[in-house]
Amino acid sequence: MQNPFDQELQDRLVRYAAIDSQSDESVPTSPSTACQFDMLHLLRDELTEMGAQDVELTDYGVVLATIPGTAPGPTVGFLAHVDTAPQFNASGVKPRVISGYNGGDITFPDDPALVLSPAEHPYLAEKIGHDLITASGTTLLGADDKAGVAIVMTMARHLLNSPEIARGPIRMAFTPDEEIGRGVSECLPKDLRADFAYTLDGGQVGEIEYESFSADRAVVTVTGVSIHPGWAKEKMVNAIHLASKIVQTLPQATMTPETTADRDGFIHATDMEGGSSEMVIKFILRDFERDGLAAKGELLRQVCAAVQAGEPRAAIKCEIYPQYRNMRYWLEEDMTPVELARAAAKAEGIEPISVPIRGGTDGSRLTEMGVPTPNVFTGMQCIHGPLEWISVQDMATATRTCLTLAQMATKS
Repeated sequence: MQNPFDQELQDRLVRYAAIDSQSDESVPTSPSTACQFDMLHLLRDELTEMGAQDVELTDYGVVLATIPGTAPGPTVGFLAHVDTAPQFNASGVKPRVISGYNGGDITFPDDPALVLSPAEHPYLAEKIGHDLITASGTTLLGADDKAGVAIVMTMARHLLNSPEIARGPIRMAFTPDEEIGRGVSECLPKDLRADFAYTLDGGQVGEIEYESFSADRAVVTVTGVSIHPGWAKEKMVNAIHLASKIVQTLPQATMTPETTADRDGFIHATDMEGGSSEMVIKFILRDFERDGLAAKGELLRQVCAAVQAGEPRAAIKCEIYPQYRNMRYWLEEDMTPVELARAAAKAEGIEPISVPIRGGTDGSRLTEMGVPTPNVFTGMQCIHGPLEWISVQDMATATRTCLTLAQMATKS
């Protein structure tokens, strides 16, 4: 089942995944964490060594590079993000390779109770004979999105070593902080210099995605009245009680991530910190439509106002910040980049799958900012948790699809 890209992709993902690079929403810098520079500096140096042109690390933390064209055609961008999700332990990742997967349950050396079973994950059952990469059980793997990084880098090396392949100019970008919604600087669309682009940040083979959530984040600050508890009667206002009331008043049986699927949106309380004098609750709001997203923000404001009205001595502030919007709004005006990716998949014998992303990509922001950027599969599965895994052969399929796409773009 080996093909020319398997070993390189395996080596790159194992090497990249072992480098700590998780992002941190609480830090305002770009990148948000110093450890992301370990990946960014490495990629800059590897691109320079392999002969890419215009290699730079921008002051906003993005590595950019060019693969010169060999034929007339549009400039096509390929992007992947270097940060890993902060929702689960992502420090000290120990990637491991399971060669020639036999179809059974997969256990993990650092957590023997953890099991990845094809009975619960049907896509895994399709990968008998594939070479799989997982972590060791106590961390996520980081294939989201270091698999994308490995694919773009493997594609770059192949094109630089294959001048006979007809393609237009290729631009590459490796971004930080995608997992916290800050991967696309206002400067990136101009600096990318691409007519259209693709993020390598999708799941199963065949996924060509052009629709994502629209997203806002919200911060609710509850300030109570603090006083010594021994003298608190009819004087103290406990911020913990009011914060809990806000969360409990929001819909529980509907409109939470664990109760929604398909095209349903949600309000998700992600963090609650503080004490009896002040509490801060962080939310993410998601919906596929802008009016649905606005309605969820208004519902959160109404709940905060109602709790405030019940306790006027407290101060409750609800602040909502935009993150990204459904890229469908812009891509459906010109589906050429999407159709090109679908055609490339079909040329590789793959049936394209286009389903709404219950999340977002750097492409969501880039598309909104004027660079049409649909999302292409990598093979990553069970992301953001200890069961995360990926097939090396799926990554190779993604690499071949991108190479085909680059060639087909010269005829578009």
